[in-house]
Order: sequence, then C-alpha cells, then structure tokens
Amino acid sequence: MRKYKLALFAICLLPLLRLVWIVVSGAAVNPIEFIQRSTGTWALVGLLLTLTVTPLRQISGWNTLIRYRRMLGLFSFFYASLHFINWIGLDLFFDWASMLKDIVRRPFVTVGFVSFLFCLALALTSTNAAMRRLKRNWGRLHRLIYPAAILAVLHYWWLVKIDITQPAIYAALLAVLLLWRVFFRLREYRVRKSH
Repeated sequence: MRKYKLALFAICLLPLLRLVWIVVSGAAVNPIEFIQRSTGTWALVGLLLTLTVTPLRQISGWNTLIRYRRMLGLFSFFYASLHFINWIGLDLFFDWASMLKDIVRRPFVTVGFVSFLFCLALALTSTNAAMRRLKRNWGRLHRLIYPAAILAVLHYWWLVKIDITQPAIYAALLAVLLLWRVFFRLREYRVRKSH
C-alpha cells in the first residue's frame, strides 16, 4: 500500500516539475500567465480526480481506492494554493486593495476565490484528528467539495472568453460525476424501500 501511495505522490508532483522546467528553460512566453493557467488547471483536475474515487470504488468494488482520495484532494489544494499565490504575488505584487477590488468586481475571480476558501476548509479538516473532533459534522463539511468543484469549473468557464471547449469538457465530466452520485443514491433508496 505504501509503495502505491509513494507512486501517486510522485505522479501528482509531475505537473509541478513540468511547470518549473518550462519556466526555467524560458520556453514560456509569459511565465506568470503560464504558471497561473497551469496551476489552475491542475487544481481543477485534482478536484475532479478526487470526486472520481467514489464512483470508481462503487463500480469496481475496490474499497482500497478510498485511501488515495485524501492525497488527491490535498494535491488539488496544493495547486490551488500555488494558483492563488501566483495571482496575489506575481500578478498583483501583493496589492491587497487590487485583490479585494478584483474579488468584488470580477465575477470569475469571485467564484474562484470562494472555491479556494471551500478547498481551504477541506484541507484544514483533512486530518484524522479533525475527523475525530468533528464526528458526523466532518462528512457534512466535506460536502463542500461539490460547490468547490462547481465554482472552479465556473471560474474557468468565465475566464475563457472565446474558445470554451476545455471548460465545457470539465463541466461535462463534473456533471457525470455528480449525476452518478444522484443515480447511486436513488438506487440505494429503492433497494432499502423494497426490503
């Protein structure tokens, strides 16, 4: 089990290594924009992969998959944090007034920031100690992943002004993942009702 976790950890670091290589080698025409797009993309991919674990487990019966969900979620937050830090640090040069103005006046920034706050709450309560402290409320709190993912897709959709192909693909994947949960719950409800 440990070797699989180490392999997943290494795989999750590959986008960062690629990003560093492209920026350091000078291959990125606009490094700040490249970092922003790349980290945002991998934060969103991480969210979708985290949401994919449950359906995969339900379909395959491989319950051990659940052990990798936390790592995927934390890597999603890691890339979201780099996305946020790049925006406030390299793009806005820590101009907090401009940041607040952007959050209030630009809808795609607003939904992105709210999604980041949801992910922050999830990351801070991802420990075993937090699970023990929060008990049943932990599960309720961690349903924030659904609005976080929806807002992240919306953030990307509103950011792209011309070709919405990529955000549309992410939106479709998210819709499938959410609809699967609805379908599975309805099926469980019918099974319980029939007994």
